[in-house]
Amino acid sequence: MIIIPARIESSRFPRKVLTDIKDIPMVIRTAKVALNIDSVLIATDSKEVIDIADSYNIDAILTSKEHKSGTDRVYEAVTKLDLREGEPIINLQADEPFIEEEVIESIFKLTEQNANRKDILINSCYKEIDRREAKDPNIVKVVTDKNGIALYFSRAEIPFLRDIDRDIKYKAHIGIYGFTKESLKTFCSLPHAPIEEIEKLEQLRALHFGYNIAMVEVKTDSFGIDTEEDLNRALSLFI
Repeated sequence: MIIIPARIESSRFPRKVLTDIKDIPMVIRTAKVALNIDSVLIATDSKEVIDIADSYNIDAILTSKEHKSGTDRVYEAVTKLDLREGEPIINLQADEPFIEEEVIESIFKLTEQNANRKDILINSCYKEIDRREAKDPNIVKVVTDKNGIALYFSRAEIPFLRDIDRDIKYKAHIGIYGFTKESLKTFCSLPHAPIEEIEKLEQLRALHFGYNIAMVEVKTDSFGIDTEEDLNRALSLFI
């Protein structure tokens, strides 16, 4: 199942999940892509979003306004559903209306592959970017080991080029997360970690408490829409 957390308010881009993209709300565009892969549920804190989803025949559920992260919102939705234990649960951000189906499928496969590994709490993905893009703090970077396990995530430029006078490829984290019902429960039972609060990156909670995050490389031109400038850029590229 693919669950799309959709909080109505956003500090940088208020009501962005309902922003029209060629007359279709952003969250609905994201859901329509996901529906080509698996069943979809929008988890929101807004009755307005519920009503709009209903008008497009997309399932939606009302969740608390108090959640600090999208994953916590996803977990509330899961507790209200009758899902089998090993079913992949994909947390897809509402601000990814141009995400490719292949990217979502990659997370599905990785989650199924690691379903019985208790050390892996989250499955996710990255794409390669250049150094110019890596300097953008809105793009989260990840460093992985030889087996594709994340070592750290940061808004800073990592790895830092200290004595190397050449360009390298960086890994940009794409905020799609794959869980099982059990691993999602474990993650949401953990207290927030200090480094999570500093970087404002919830995935650091898993690393702080000694769990692993498995990563897979994907090819994508899509990007999350955090600001109106991002939206205008996306429209110029994809519409």
